[in-house]
Formats: sequence, C-alpha cells, structure tokens
Amino acid sequence: MITIPLSHPQLKLVALNQPHTGNFGGVYIADRMCYEQAKAMGLSAYYRAFLSSPKPRAVNKDLVPQKFRESYPVTNLRGDILFSNYKSIFTGGGGKFPPNIPIYSFDGRDVLADPFWPKKSIWHGSNTFGNMAVDRSCESWRVNDISIVGQSSSLSSGSLIGQQTSSCSNELVILCIETIEHV
Repeated sequence: MITIPLSHPQLKLVALNQPHTGNFGGVYIADRMCYEQAKAMGLSAYYRAFLSSPKPRAVNKDLVPQKFRESYPVTNLRGDILFSNYKSIFTGGGGKFPPNIPIYSFDGRDVLADPFWPKKSIWHGSNTFGNMAVDRSCESWRVNDISIVGQSSSLSSGSLIGQQTSSCSNELVILCIETIEHV
C-alpha cells in the first residue's frame, strides 16, 4: 500500500455516509450530498457524485477537469493510492483497484468492512470506459422500482466500474470524487 501525505495534490474518492436506492433525486442531489458531507468534515467543497446519467448529461470520465485527469493520483480519504490518476480508471478494464485499500465514507468508516453497508456495491451508471450505460441509471437516478436496473459494481471484486446491474430498489454505496486541486 502506498500512501501519500494529505498535503500533496491528490483527488480523493469518498463514499457518502449512507447507502441509497437508485432513487436519490438525480445527479444534482447526489452532487449536493457530496458537497455537504465534504464541507461538514472540513474537506474541499469540490466533490461530485461518481455517476453517469442521461439527464442532466453527466459522464463519469468527464467529472474531473481535463488538466487534473492525469496529474494527480486518486486516493482514499487517508491518502492511500487507489489509482495512479483519474484517467486510468477508464481504460476498459473495469477500474481495478488494490483489494487491500479501503474506501472510506466521509465520516471515516470503511464501506467494505462496516455492516452499515450490507451490499458492498456502488451505483455508477457507466460502461468500462466511463461513458453512460444506456438505460442503466434508474431513470436518471429517480426510481427505486425493483423491476428497473442501474449499472453497478461490486467493490468486493476490486472493480470500481464493473459491469453488474442491480435492481434500483437495492441500497448501494454512492461515491464522490474530488474534482479540482485544493492545495
């Protein structure tokens, strides 16, 4: 495990403090939750939900500005490196990260170990290249119907953008990515 000091430039990947069904009010609401939880913990306010959605048009690979996509490592809340840079998540391999690196919520809990998150999967709505997966966003993240699905990934498999589908009624992790330099 490689850890970089929190004073060094990095993009943190952090989970919201509770799991959500596929109906959390859309990407704007998820972005707002990321912003509010980051601010509450004294972190940079520049976080966006790690989600793709057709309305509004949001694509995972484009969340971080171009000039930061290759410059900084993606880390967990404690500075442990998950990816060498943001762009490396979207090479088509499912965004594999080291299995021994925890992903923390804003309040410091390890979502892979904490029973508060019974399903160790995230919503993402993307294909392996970070583009929107058509008809796989719980109707723009506004439906929790058991018969509708959203694109998800099992964190236990060590894949950030694996290609599972989950019923929108499931409560899964929502991740937030820091989007700009904060130093």
